[in-house]
Amino acid sequence: MEWGDLVKTVIGLGAPVLGQALGGPLGGTAGRILADALGTEPTPAAVNGAIVERGADSTFAAEAAQKAEAEWAAALAQAAKAQVAEVGATQRAEMASGDLVQRWWRPLYALELSLIECPAFALTLLHALWVGHGVGIAGFGTLSGLLMTYFGARFGVLGVYVSGRTREKQAATTGEAVPGLVGEVIKAIAKRS
Repeated sequence: MEWGDLVKTVIGLGAPVLGQALGGPLGGTAGRILADALGTEPTPAAVNGAIVERGADSTFAAEAAQKAEAEWAAALAQAAKAQVAEVGATQRAEMASGDLVQRWWRPLYALELSLIECPAFALTLLHALWVGHGVGIAGFGTLSGLLMTYFGARFGVLGVYVSGRTREKQAATTGEAVPGLVGEVIKAIAKRS
């Protein structure tokens, strides 16, 4: 017997999140929590036996499953909290690092886009127009939607970088986080209320 064999049974006891977890990659961990709640060994057969054995007292099995689901949710929340803390520590370390690649990739991206790519496309189009190269002009016309999407995405990334870097510099100067656009909108709405 596998933990996945208990999915429907546990869902039927009113613990759908725990039941689904039993069928996933963390089924063993979820199963141990369920086994503890039922007071049995942490094996699928023992848990199934405890549920079947207390079939007449279905409220006990349901309460145990729901208790185990609450413990499962708490364990997931704790894991998520640890993950967020780990990501935050990594981001702080990256911001404080003196790594040249970390510091220079965004400015190089901006320079390449604005000093090489855009002028190259503009010069190519202007040259095609100047010499009357019909195939080139038609090609630009055909690709205009793609080019607008491409450059829109590229300049969108650049805009996010510029606004983010500005907030980083302000936060470093003042010592407190600077809200983004959404934060500013919320602050303005709160002032009107």
